[in-house]
Amino acid sequence: MNPEQLIEQISHRAILIRTEAGYSQETMASILGISKKTLVQIEKNRTTASWTVVVAIVALFSDSEIIQSLLGDAPLEVIRTIAHNGLDRPKGKTLGGKVWWKEVETKRDFRIQQNLISQHFRVLDMEDYVWFSTFDEQEAFERFHELTQSKG
Repeated sequence: MNPEQLIEQISHRAILIRTEAGYSQETMASILGISKKTLVQIEKNRTTASWTVVVAIVALFSDSEIIQSLLGDAPLEVIRTIAHNGLDRPKGKTLGGKVWWKEVETKRDFRIQQNLISQHFRVLDMEDYVWFSTFDEQEAFERFHELTQSKG
């Protein structure tokens, strides 16, 4: 998934996300820092949301069933992966991918998983910290093999 695809997907679901949250257009627009007129244009599919608005929607409504059905259980990780063109640094601890993730390979102190919904890949250590995240399968396996080789 790239930024344009995510913008399109979230823009087309904006009305559903707002309705799920129980907000009026005026309240939702205020929360997102946009005009009601802009929100109406997005909801009527006359325009798409900006990248900044999409990030705000995902961040502020990450527990939304609609967003999770699109991006899985870690929507902020998906946003970070897209924004940074792949994550390549140890970051926060995860729950280990027990629900939305498929184990692809385990070797030494690392494992690679693929998200069942967004299809992006991540490399975790055995304590469930994310070391790398990307939508590029080859890149994920290359980083996985680098990490498993460097550990000994």
